[in-house]
Amino acid sequence: METVDRKDLSTEKHNLNSLDFDNKSISEILHIINQEDRTIADKVAGAIDAISQTVELTTNAIRSGNKIYYIGAGTSGRLGVLDASEMPPTFSVPSDWFNGIIAGGDEALRNSIEGAEDKPEMAIKDLKEYSLESGDVLIGISTSGAAKYVQSAINYAKSINAEVITGSTRMKAGTATKMVLNMISTTTMVQLGKVYGNLMVDLMTVNDKLKDRGVRIIKEVTGVSDDVAESKLFEAGNSVKTAMVMIQKSSSKDDALIMLEQADGILRRVLK
Repeated sequence: METVDRKDLSTEKHNLNSLDFDNKSISEILHIINQEDRTIADKVAGAIDAISQTVELTTNAIRSGNKIYYIGAGTSGRLGVLDASEMPPTFSVPSDWFNGIIAGGDEALRNSIEGAEDKPEMAIKDLKEYSLESGDVLIGISTSGAAKYVQSAINYAKSINAEVITGSTRMKAGTATKMVLNMISTTTMVQLGKVYGNLMVDLMTVNDKLKDRGVRIIKEVTGVSDDVAESKLFEAGNSVKTAMVMIQKSSSKDDALIMLEQADGILRRVLK
């Protein structure tokens, strides 16, 4: 496992723009933070090629029946768990497509678990409990790249021929991590047909808010009335995408599902 001299880590170095932080007014402090945050998008833009390659890996993995795993310690781990947890309700996908693993387990989501990131053996144990296998994609998240827990996870994943992506940010860590993970997961969902235009057409209307959103999406794309949109949504078993195909193709629910299956779930291929 790589040995890192912590004094050389980017996270341990002084930010020259905030050296006099404690001598600033509230407004000045906020402006400095805001100005520093402005640099994050440019840093992320410089990583677009690498992020694009990651999305290709994650998309192909899911299409092949494999899974995606985020793994990290502390804030990095929490951000991975957060992004993974947003996938099922946002895109109506299985809860195990994206998995967030944090050093110290679920308790570490709310509390700091002393020394969790320094226990490399626990990373292997955690990945085995999630049944990481060849073909899965492991995205290791570490602000500095020094977390032994993450290093161990990466080495284990390589040993079983899982795809490995390392996510040492070396920028404004938390914000950058959230941006990049959201880019990876959302773009993967787009590639898998969960979005039409910029509409999340694969949502399942499991509550009043989502039902209202689903009806509005159906109306926007198909041009039908509120009543027709709501009726077809009910007939489609609360699947917005299925309801839209039923309307546009004047088909039954079963036929709509067949058309979507033949189009790999990509609505645009059906509606064209």
